[in-house]
Order: sequence, then C-alpha cells, then structure tokens
Amino acid sequence: MENSRRKFIKQTAMLGGGVLASKVSWSAQSYKRIIGANDRVRIGVVGFSDRHKNSHLPSFMNHYKELNFDVVAVSDIWNRRRDEGVATWKEKMGHDIVACRNNDELYNKKLVDAVFISTADFQHATHTIEAVKAGCDAYVEKPFAETMEDNRAALKAVKATNRIVQIGSQRRSGANYMAADEFIKSGKFGPITMVELTWNVNQPGRWRRPELVALLKEQDTDWKRFLVNRPYEAFDPRKYLEYRLFWPYSSGLPGQWMSHQIDTVHWFSGLKHPRSVVANGGIYKWKDGRKNWDTITAVFDYGPLDDLSTGFQVTFASRMHNGDENPAEIYYSNGGELNLNTNKVSPRGGLTEKMAADMNMKPNLLPEMDLANTGKVAVAANTGGDILTSNHVRNWMECVRSRQQPHAPVDVGYAHSIANIMTTAASHTGGKATFDEQTQEVMVNGKVFKT
Repeated sequence: MENSRRKFIKQTAMLGGGVLASKVSWSAQSYKRIIGANDRVRIGVVGFSDRHKNSHLPSFMNHYKELNFDVVAVSDIWNRRRDEGVATWKEKMGHDIVACRNNDELYNKKLVDAVFISTADFQHATHTIEAVKAGCDAYVEKPFAETMEDNRAALKAVKATNRIVQIGSQRRSGANYMAADEFIKSGKFGPITMVELTWNVNQPGRWRRPELVALLKEQDTDWKRFLVNRPYEAFDPRKYLEYRLFWPYSSGLPGQWMSHQIDTVHWFSGLKHPRSVVANGGIYKWKDGRKNWDTITAVFDYGPLDDLSTGFQVTFASRMHNGDENPAEIYYSNGGELNLNTNKVSPRGGLTEKMAADMNMKPNLLPEMDLANTGKVAVAANTGGDILTSNHVRNWMECVRSRQQPHAPVDVGYAHSIANIMTTAASHTGGKATFDEQTQEVMVNGKVFKT
C-alpha cells in the first residue's frame, strides 16, 4: 500500500491537478490478472439522497464501464425518493432497476455485491452492519457514527468480515493530501505544533428542505424504521429531511464538516483520537427551530497518552452566517506552515535568524515549495470536491476488485467518530471530554457520556 500511495502521488504530479491518476495504474490487462475481474460487480443504493445523487452518481459514472460495475437496485423507505432513484439509475444504466422498500428487502433478494450508503448521519453505522452481515462491500458516507455504542458495534461487525469498506473521507484520495502526509512523515516539516481548521459559509438554507418537507407524509415512508435505535417520537418531516439540524439524528457541524478535516490530523500525525476536547458555540443567527449550533469553536489537545509534555493543539471553527465556502486547513511547525488551501509549504511564521540569535539558538525556516506540484484541488463545502470524490469512489471500486484495503478503511471512520463524539460531549455538557482507551468510551468529568 505504501508503494501504491507513492506511485499515486508521482503519477498525479505528472498529470497535474484534477486528473484521475488512478486510471494510469489500473489497465484492462491489470484486471484480467485478478480472479473474477471479468464478472460484473452489482451495486445497490442505500438511500437515494442528495449526496448520492450529486456526488456518488457522477463519480461512479466516471469509472463504471472501465471497471465493469453496474447499479441494479435502489433501497429507500420514502416512496418518492425510491421512485426517483429507480428512474434516475434506469436512465443512466439503460436497464430496469429493482425498487426495494427497505434494506431487508434489498439483501434478502441477493441482488447486490456492494452498496453505496448515504442515509441520515445517525444511520450510517447501522446500515454498515447490515451491509457487511449480508456479505456486501460498502462505500459509507461520514460521519461513520454519532455514538460510541454505534461506533464500536459497526467496527466489530466490519472487522469480523473480509468486506471492503471505504469511509467517505475523500481527502484521503487527494494527491495534495497524500503529498502533505508524506512531507510531514518524512520529518522535514518538524513536529506539528498547531493546526487551524476552519469551515465557514453564509447559507440560511443550508441543510433546509422546506419544499420537500411539505411533500413528505408519514404514510409514504417508514418512520419507525427511520428512527433505527433512537428514542421514539412522533413523526416529524423536518427531522426526517433536515436531520443535520437536529440532535440526536446528527451532530451538525462536527459530523458534517469537522469529520473531514479532523481525519487529516489523525492521518498526518498517526494519532487515533484527541486527548481532550472543549467546545463552545450556539445558535446565533439562524433561529429556525434547529437544535444544532450554527456556530462552533472546538479546541483539541493531541499527543501521546503516555507523555503529556509533548503534543499540539487543534482548533476547529465553523459558522453558517458569514463565509466564502472555502474550508481551510493549515499545519504549523516551528519552521513555518503547510497550507492545504494553497498546497504550499512556506517559512511563514518560522523561527527567524534574528529571533533565534536573541536566545542563542539556530534559525529554523522551512523552504518555499509546492506539494508535489499537484495544483489546487477544489474543496467546495457542498460536495467535498468533485475530483476528490471521484478519486475516492474509484479507489473503492478498485479495491472491491483487488480485495486490498482502500484509502479510508473502517478504522478511519472509527477514529474520526471518536473526535466527533468527544466534541458533541463537550458542547452538550460544557465540560472537558476525554477518551478512555480501556473501555473505548467518551468521558466527561470522569463519567461516561450518554446521549
């Protein structure tokens, strides 16, 4: 996998930003050497959501003919989206698509080898368990889980199988992020001392679906099945369609956006979760009945658990009432910074000769350089970047063929979910959240955090 990763970076650098480099390394002859490569892989869609329609679908269409994949079934508990999914995929594939009222029906029919899962945030873990127990590979959207109970159960279920599970952390398939990881791990960057993550938009309608809410009737869906393992409450079309605004169906900003950015911290540092998290925020602008904050600042302490004298701080700040749709990730060391918006390493902020001389120290300044000449990769808040998602879907499809682990295996989702759940615990209680390695529980003030 290390050699494959290095090859990916070099190929992408040669081709320039925005080119799907994985096409270079997987030829038709390569697939013929894999047992069963000439058999068509049958895909099912679990949840015909906006995310699936706008990102998974076009990404899949970029690669399905070459890799011999096919979409054959759509499972959605709302008849409107089920019918829309069937019609959409029938047009794309040129053949009939099987409509399934729920996942039990999908898996009982033995129709599919793998599935796209893009349902509500709190359902991802459960739907992953269903998929792997049915013998299916899965591409699972983030956040992987919103509670540690779900997180542990889904990790255990995947680990008990040989299924290929790709978490929708598509930065892991970006050449610039791969180059950043390689540069930091080479030691040339120096120890990470700080990471600043921001994701700001100005969108009163973000995650709102007023027109669809007016169309959704309880008799047209399966409300009890929608709730999965959440406490029962009366049918509410807003919570069904605008779930990102309502706990316990979503954590909102942490699960939707922070989960992408905090994953790069785990990746580059090799650490699995924060040592502690504190958070503050509120609903300051969009007072439309939502429960999840429209503004948050979370502060993380990262470092080895057995050496509290070393480590670094991470901040995540996000607001929905002022922003330019341009998420930022900046890594700092004593010698300068690595900026994943500009894809540049620079000595900016590093220890200058004058400042070092004042303390009888040597200066420490990083060189000015580009990250593998990858070019800027667009990371729009709406889609996570079409290039990244397309690369990521292709990587999953290739791994379904080769049975190698994908760029973002299940452990990646388990780790970002710990950070997300710690953030939820801190924001809901006002306390400092920590993580108990032995029990794999999120703790606040010495007690297990219960949602």
